[in-house]
Amino acid sequence: MVAITFIEFDGTAHQVEGPEGATAMETAVRNGVPGIVAECGGACACATCHVYVDEAWMDKVGGPSDMEEGMLDFATDVRPNSRLSCQIKLTADLDGIVLRTPETQG
Repeated sequence: MVAITFIEFDGTAHQVEGPEGATAMETAVRNGVPGIVAECGGACACATCHVYVDEAWMDKVGGPSDMEEGMLDFATDVRPNSRLSCQIKLTADLDGIVLRTPETQG
């Protein structure tokens, strides 16, 4: 299992675990993490699972694909560390990752 800490805009932390191969979005939804709406169910067709990857994890997560970048255009308050959590596949290397949710989803 891969541990993820989701931190809401107000600072409330939610520590959850998901299996390798799942996405951060799927793990958030299964565990009822507030702030991850996931309207498209993980198809990279919306921006309602927008997160900010903690700077310490950016190299391991990597950057968004062109398709994901296009969807991020619909997100609110996009930053250099913005990603769609449906596009972050969980691996052992990401165990302990920290993701922050924006104040509102796009």
